[in-house]
Amino acid sequence: MKDEHVLYSHEDMVAVITLNRPEAKNAFSPEMISLWDACLKEAKQDDSIRVIIVTGNGDTFCSGGDIRDMAEGRLRSWGMKNFLWEGVHRIVLTMEDLDKPVIAAINGAAMGAGMDMALICDLRICSDKAMLAESYIMMGLVPGDGGAYFLPRLVGTSKALELLLTGHVLSPSEAFGLGIVNKVVPHDNLMEETMKLAGKIASKPPLAVRMMKRAVYQAQTSTLRSHLDYISSQLSLLSETEDHREAALSFLEKRRPVFKGK
Repeated sequence: MKDEHVLYSHEDMVAVITLNRPEAKNAFSPEMISLWDACLKEAKQDDSIRVIIVTGNGDTFCSGGDIRDMAEGRLRSWGMKNFLWEGVHRIVLTMEDLDKPVIAAINGAAMGAGMDMALICDLRICSDKAMLAESYIMMGLVPGDGGAYFLPRLVGTSKALELLLTGHVLSPSEAFGLGIVNKVVPHDNLMEETMKLAGKIASKPPLAVRMMKRAVYQAQTSTLRSHLDYISSQLSLLSETEDHREAALSFLEKRRPVFKGK
């Protein structure tokens, strides 16, 4: 297992995907991209999994593209295009299609595409030893994996352009202040705190959680009228679920609800 570029585990309704190239600062490799996408799809299909965590092994969350590959010409022109479109972008699109919440546990540096991959997650908890940067400009490149799409939605156009055009390295406190990360925690408590948040979400009615996530993202590209029509349909469906009835009964009976996802 230690030689695999991505590790996958699950416990108590939470799956953990760990990027596992610490010697390369968890830079992308074809094996990593393939395994990462496969793990996301496995978690999506597994009804016992309600929340997914993505983190890195070692002192780095993800450093994005391998600079050695760039310097030695293995990622140029159509080689770069195909690596992105047939590889890394599969993860971005799989994440877009995933209704289960995904939390990034940012254990260390998230640079360039590494920051992009944190941004595509739904929630981000950051170690106080981490740092984040859209560092593409330092390599004479543009954000390849969604940074120019996701970052303005979090911090606004002007601030996103500042970060993208300067490559400024954000401290955890700066990232928190801008709303890029949800919480900053002591490094040694990162996974404990992330699991705590994941467990809190996993304890909620799973169908409602999944529809809630979808509703938020649907609203970002919808008119108010279309969103209200969509949400009324989702609410109507949820009103027929066993979990909704269990929530109402447990409230009246003053007991802890048990949600089965039905």
